[in-house]
Amino acid sequence: MADKPSPRTMTVLSSQRLTPAMHRVTLGGEGMADFPTGQQGGYVKLMLDPPVGGSKPNVRTYTIRNARADALDLDFALHGEGEDSAGPATAWALGVSGGETVMVGGPGPAKPLPGGFDHYLLAGDMTALPAIGVNLETMDRAGRGLAVIEVQDEADRQDIDAPAGVEIRWLVNPRPGTRPDLLADAVRAWEWPSGTTYAWVASEFSAMRQMRDYLRGARGLGPDSLYISSYWKSGSDEDRHRVAKRADLETAS
Repeated sequence: MADKPSPRTMTVLSSQRLTPAMHRVTLGGEGMADFPTGQQGGYVKLMLDPPVGGSKPNVRTYTIRNARADALDLDFALHGEGEDSAGPATAWALGVSGGETVMVGGPGPAKPLPGGFDHYLLAGDMTALPAIGVNLETMDRAGRGLAVIEVQDEADRQDIDAPAGVEIRWLVNPRPGTRPDLLADAVRAWEWPSGTTYAWVASEFSAMRQMRDYLRGARGLGPDSLYISSYWKSGSDEDRHRVAKRADLETAS
C-alpha cells in the first residue's frame, strides 16, 4: 500500500464570489510543485484552525472543481454567512485573502462516472454542484440522461459543458434543507428510460434518504449502478452529521 502523502502548504491565489450562494477559493504556490496531475473531480482535505479549546485542526473535504498545473479551484456552497450559519470551512473561505496559506491533505482520487450505461441520472444540491459539474464535463460526449440540481437562486445556475444528450434541470429553493422532497420529487418524476441507468446522488441528509428509498426500492438500483451520499444535514454540524450518517448506513445496509 502506498504511503499517504504528507499535507502540503498551499497559498491562496484568489477568493471570489461566483454566484450569490457559491464562493471559489483558488489555491496554488509551492504546494503545487509535486501535486499529481489529472485531479479534477478528486478531493482535498483542508486543515483549518482548531475549534476553540481544541488542539486538532478542523478537517473538511472538498471536491477539486478545476485542476491546472499551477492551481486548484475549490467551490464552497453558502447556506448563510452569519456566525451561526457558516461552518469552519465556509467561514474560512469567506474571510481568507490572497497570499495566506493553508495546509492541504490529499489529493484523493477522482471517481468518474462508470462507462457502459445507457443513461445517467445525477441529482444534488449546491454542495454537490462541483462534483456534478466535473462528472458532466468529463463523461462520454455520447452520454444521455438527466441532471437535477437544486440551487438557492436563479443566479446560482452555472454554465456546465454537459453532453448534448444530458438535460440539466435547475430547481430553486432559497432555504436549503427545508424541502427534502424537492429533489426527490424531480427524480421520481423523470420518465425512467429503457435500458441500463446509473444514478449519482449527493445532497442534504433527508433528501438523500428519500431519493435512496426510491432508487433502491422502486428502481432496484444496487451498488454497481448507484452512488448515493449525504454531504450535510440540516440543523447539524459536521460532527453530528457524521454520527447520523454512520447510524443511517448501519440501518440501511
